[in-house]
Amino acid sequence: MTNQTIISLEQVTKQFGDLFALQDISFEVAEGERIALLGPSGSGKTTLMNLLTRTIHADQGEIELAGQNIKKYVNQKEYAKLVGVLRQQFDLVNNLSVINNVLVGRFNEWGTFKSFLSLFKAQDLKIAQSALNKVGMVDKIFEVTANLSGGEQQRVAIARLLVQDPKIILADEPVSSLDPTNARIVLKLLNHLVNEDQRTLVASMHSVELSLEFFSRIIGIRAGQIVFDKKVDDVGESMFKDLYEVKRNG
Repeated sequence: MTNQTIISLEQVTKQFGDLFALQDISFEVAEGERIALLGPSGSGKTTLMNLLTRTIHADQGEIELAGQNIKKYVNQKEYAKLVGVLRQQFDLVNNLSVINNVLVGRFNEWGTFKSFLSLFKAQDLKIAQSALNKVGMVDKIFEVTANLSGGEQQRVAIARLLVQDPKIILADEPVSSLDPTNARIVLKLLNHLVNEDQRTLVASMHSVELSLEFFSRIIGIRAGQIVFDKKVDDVGESMFKDLYEVKRNG
């Protein structure tokens, strides 16, 4: 049985002045897919991720999430139940404990007053403990986040996503600030959690090798247009040459 489409872009264009950052981009993502967006700097990957995270809006075309136009998600809590974002900078509050950073993922479930109190008293403790246990960080639950390594902080950010419990995870350069060992640890963990709960993952990536290793499909973008859209097993060396205009290393 074919999984349903959860993300759809149809002839999406985004322009900044005279520059077309994206031009007539169209593709669909099925539930449970793990997609890497690859391309040289300035290719349009960041613009595409910003459209999906609603940081910016398309000038033309349609974007649908779970069968509904992205513009119709006017309620942030409704959007947060569907989409979670993992960023390169982790978006953690360094002077808060790990547990409180993780519980930020519950904001879409809480009222304002309860959310405010969470900064001083950990709530929904069992949910947060379970998430931290899954990412191997339960022993750091009361540690000040600033004391953690980069890899540990990204695992805390993943635990926060688990507490938020979105259907779609948008990862914007999630491992570009990590060393190769920690990058693989984080991507392996992220893949396991995505597969375990049949979530959908779309990530902008720099590394061809990591994209081939941890994703099921690669969309190559150059100069605001899709160069190729293939399952990992169908991507050849010549496609990367066309994408980057030079052969990749390794």
